[in-house]
Amino acid sequence: MNADGIRALSKAGVAVEVVAQTGSTNADLLARAALLPAPLLLVAEHQTAGRGRAGRSWLSSPEGSLTFSLAWKFDGGPQALVGLPLAIGVALAETLGALGQQVQLKWPNDLLKDGDKLAGILVETQSAPGGGTWTVIGIGLNLLMPDEMETQLGRSAAGVPWLARMERDVLIAALLDGLAAALTEFAARGFAAFAARWNLRHAWQGETVVLLDQGTVRHEGRAAGVDDSGRLLLDTAEGRITVMAGDVSLRVKT
Repeated sequence: MNADGIRALSKAGVAVEVVAQTGSTNADLLARAALLPAPLLLVAEHQTAGRGRAGRSWLSSPEGSLTFSLAWKFDGGPQALVGLPLAIGVALAETLGALGQQVQLKWPNDLLKDGDKLAGILVETQSAPGGGTWTVIGIGLNLLMPDEMETQLGRSAAGVPWLARMERDVLIAALLDGLAAALTEFAARGFAAFAARWNLRHAWQGETVVLLDQGTVRHEGRAAGVDDSGRLLLDTAEGRITVMAGDVSLRVKT
């Protein structure tokens, strides 16, 4: 992968850096955010200490994964970013759809293909000097899923072999353009502009699901999509409730 090549192919006008290896692209950009003059995309050919939500590890391989983070500044505070991970999910799903790969979304911030996890999103924030909020958006996307990786994960996971054949610079430039457009739209209109698009791709719409908090079932009901704030709508025996994204896990009831 080549930073100049990605910049030349992208319409976003975002600075790009590519490193051969790092622990975590999110951690790297968070450490630099206060000094960044403008948005920056950091791509790692290999990431050794990738992180998912709630401190979970994200496993990747140099030949089979894309791992990158985008630092982007918003003018408002963290309260203005409600629903941002879901909007990013929509942006990724729409970009992959335009490339011929139809995927679905799992609340709050996973992409699924054929029911298995294809990509994860981790959004972290930091107050910007002089006001506003830096967000660091980490993306891990499986292109190939070798058997040994699934063994390490302990579960099945999805890949997109067709996209693995694409020139990596072209693929990353397309994803960057989709993200930049979505972040600009989110800044202007919030998650309400994305809610219907998210619900169109909701993997578990109408399914009976359980919501787990540290392994304990907190709620059970029928998944009914999300509202304009990105809250999960759950039809329970006691009526409809809304759930904010947090350190919770959603599972289809078996």
